Amino acid sequence: MNKQTLVFATANLHKLEEVNQKLADTPFIAVAMKTLGVTEDIPETGNTMEENAHQKAQYLYDKLQIDCFAEDSGLEIEALDMAPGIYTARYAGPQRNNDDNMEKVLSQLQDIDHRQAQFRAVISLRFKGAYYSFEGIIKGTIAHEKTGEGGFGYDPIFIPEGYDKSFAELDAGIKTSISHRAKAVNAMVDFLLTAT
Repeated sequence: MNKQTLVFATANLHKLEEVNQKLADTPFIAVAMKTLGVTEDIPETGNTMEENAHQKAQYLYDKLQIDCFAEDSGLEIEALDMAPGIYTARYAGPQRNNDDNMEKVLSQLQDIDHRQAQFRAVISLRFKGAYYSFEGIIKGTIAHEKTGEGGFGYDPIFIPEGYDKSFAELDAGIKTSISHRAKAVNAMVDFLLTAT
């Protein structure tokens, strides 16, 4: 089957792999933007994940003129007024270090019992001349310490609802099926299958 290419505005191969697992049985395949020569950091100057995702998708479409999508996701912690939010990747500074980011969160929540949080992902898709938006949310709590070696980002301190292990301890297949990104991608895939 000749698959239709959708360019993904990311340099994160974990994300690309996660998306392509969801697209496996569809007429679509996601390719990283660098495959088509886009290697620069795309500006993200929005005040929300929705704005950032749309900005990245529009930038990529303007440059390549082919169907594409972008995703912005973040961790939102209730006790921190939904921070880090759009600053998730650089919460502890511009070095974008996962361990530094987790240490900052754990330190801020040190004496706080209310540890409810959610991962939220927003996808902006440019498809056949229009833009569409999809969202996925996974609720959970922030652990008191890091556990597990798998995953990336804040996975070692996020315990999804209904589980007693962190994302970093869960089997990759489980994580891929319940994650915020999985839910947003599923919504996009459902749309693509009805739109073609």
